[in-house]
Amino acid sequence: MSADRLAEGAYRKCHPWNRSPASFFDEAEDFRAAVAGTLGAPADCVAIVPSASYGLSAAARALEPHVPDGREILLVENAFPSNVFPWLRLAEATGGRVVTVPTPPDLDWTVAVLDRIGVRTAVVALAQCHWTNGAWFDLERISDAARAVGAVLALDATQSLGAVPLDFDRIRPDFCVAAGYKWLLCPYGLSLMYVDPRWHDARPLEESWLARTGAEDFAALANYSHTYQAGARRFDVGQKSVPTLLPGGIAALRQLGDWGVAAVAESLRGINRSIVEAMSGFPLAPLPEAVRAPHLLGFTAEARLPDDLLARLASEKVYVSRRGASLRFAPHLHVTPNDLDRLRTAMSKVL
Repeated sequence: MSADRLAEGAYRKCHPWNRSPASFFDEAEDFRAAVAGTLGAPADCVAIVPSASYGLSAAARALEPHVPDGREILLVENAFPSNVFPWLRLAEATGGRVVTVPTPPDLDWTVAVLDRIGVRTAVVALAQCHWTNGAWFDLERISDAARAVGAVLALDATQSLGAVPLDFDRIRPDFCVAAGYKWLLCPYGLSLMYVDPRWHDARPLEESWLARTGAEDFAALANYSHTYQAGARRFDVGQKSVPTLLPGGIAALRQLGDWGVAAVAESLRGINRSIVEAMSGFPLAPLPEAVRAPHLLGFTAEARLPDDLLARLASEKVYVSRRGASLRFAPHLHVTPNDLDRLRTAMSKVL
């Protein structure tokens, strides 16, 4: 259905005279409503952004006045680059200091992060799980610890949002971004950013005319407005009203809503348990279930893996990833028992 909406949207460009001023706003609001209905983030707190790096850069820009010289920005080792570079720039701009939590030997990231949060912590920048292997962060405990010292919690939920529930009311992140093309099933170039109400007056990354009050009146655009639209809309990317993206994203989010994110997580948990069973007997150790997310599954090798492992598996139509030191599986609902049989057969051939 999402692909159909994308194709219909592309054809709309052939008849631009059919687009009215309302077309620049209505689908954006439908997208916010779909995020609210499926993921539980209030629509007024949702901004439309093109990528996770854009959203995290916008968050870092908003925080510039709030990270005093010498305060710490907490990251984790081997974090995805999108959740590193904006914070390095923030530290450079403010005199803040980036502190990286090393990988804990037992892979219990929650305890490792909690041990490092202190009175000098200004920002805690994390994910819901580690992107390389699915190691889990208990965001409820981490959020409580961050708030206790007055630190901001900024999340890159690209690797989990849409596959695992995220309780915005309980965790209360200050900022949360997610690239839409992964577990949210949205088209490339469409992502979302959650902004807590306490930051709705912060300076955005760009100054879009579409984010100003009165923008719906195209005849009066030269009567420049100096006030922003309500909520997180000031953080929208300038060209948010893309008819080749928003309809596909709305359809994808509504599909996720019909399935239920919690149900998706439980289904993926079962699939990953089956993958562990299928991989038994090979010289690969799965991340222990006690410290991993339900949807991502990393294996570490007891010995060096063949350099052409992924290509050889792909030739058998089995597709996995290497992320850092892990062989990473990211299945979705389409995986069947027959796929698991093919996985074991393919692994037997290449190992």
